[in-house]
Formats: sequence, structure tokens, C-alpha cells
Amino acid sequence: MKPRVEIRYCSLCRWLLRSGWLAQEILSTFADEVGEVALIPGDKGQFQIFVDGERIWCRVADQGFPEAKDIKQRIRDKIAPDRDLGHSDRHH
Repeated sequence: MKPRVEIRYCSLCRWLLRSGWLAQEILSTFADEVGEVALIPGDKGQFQIFVDGERIWCRVADQGFPEAKDIKQRIRDKIAPDRDLGHSDRHH
């Protein structure tokens, strides 16, 4: 079974567009590795990203919103550690 990515965002803060854009980036990069990306509206300023239930990004703990390359690297590290992400990759 392919991994599930969840993006939990604050709908009151109007972070749907940011969440949708990141979902598109994830699906474009990991089309063969990810089973689904779910957008889950919430409140209280939350913006968190999970892979199979494990949090890989939290707006509060990570002090802000992620760049697409940061999320791609964290997802890659979880689901496809040998995969090269090209020019935006850090040395892993």
C-alpha cells in the first residue's frame, strides 16, 4: 500500500491555497510513490503535514511554512530514501 500524505491546515486562516499548491507539488514529484494527498481543514492556526500518521512538518515547531523542496526532502527521506530529487536536493 502506498503512503498517505495529510496536509492539515487552518481554514479560518485561509491556508487552503497554500495547502493545495503543496499537494500538487507532492503529487507531481511522487506520482508513483504516494497513494494519496488529503487536505484536511481545521482551525487554531494549524498547518501540519503527516506521512502515514507521522508528522513531518508543523508550522509552530518548525517556525513557519515549508518550502516545497523541504517537504519533498522530508517525504523522500520517509518513503524513498534512495531517490534523487535533482537540483533542489540537499546531500542526503
